[in-house]
Amino acid sequence: MRFLRRNSAETTATADKDAVEVANPVEVTTGSKAVTPGKGRPTPKRREAENRRRGPVPPPPRNQREAMRRMRGNKEERRRAAAERRERMMAGDDRYLLPRDRGPVKAYIRDLVDSRRNLLGLFMPLAVVVFVALLTPLVQVQQYATLACTLMLLAMLVEGVVLGRLVTKRVRAKFPDSPLRGLSLGWYSFIRASQLRRLRVPKPRVRPGDAIR
Repeated sequence: MRFLRRNSAETTATADKDAVEVANPVEVTTGSKAVTPGKGRPTPKRREAENRRRGPVPPPPRNQREAMRRMRGNKEERRRAAAERRERMMAGDDRYLLPRDRGPVKAYIRDLVDSRRNLLGLFMPLAVVVFVALLTPLVQVQQYATLACTLMLLAMLVEGVVLGRLVTKRVRAKFPDSPLRGLSLGWYSFIRASQLRRLRVPKPRVRPGDAIR
């Protein structure tokens, strides 16, 4: 009888130990490698996890009219969001600007360029004049237009170099810790000045002749 009681107690202890091991799985060593048993359920896919975070999926449209209404509503929402992003980008909000236009240094350069009346602003109209002159059948008109455009391009090139040096000097004085190189500052000011004032992005926030400190 004592042997039977002992066997019963040992059986109960062994069952309890097995239950604990099932509840808390541990690594099983097989040879030289440690194998971790599975957790009993498949890992959810990324799409399923995202859908679970977003909440329940809306029911499908009951008819074609409801489907068209949903499509129209989504299109209007996207259009409003795009218009809002465009408006904030034109206003100069750093969160909506392109990486090349972000930061106080680039904003300061834009103010310096926008406060001047630059000859570089005629670059795009000059390109149109050259194109029209090339289509003209008169040789003399083509020659005069080519000569005038060449002189204008040389003047623009000189103005671009002067503007780049001026901008670099002002930026170095105001932002001495800026990591931007002088060539990058000059090129950014050249590109800004060569655009028509009404087409510049973001819009100019100063008028020509304003003092920029």
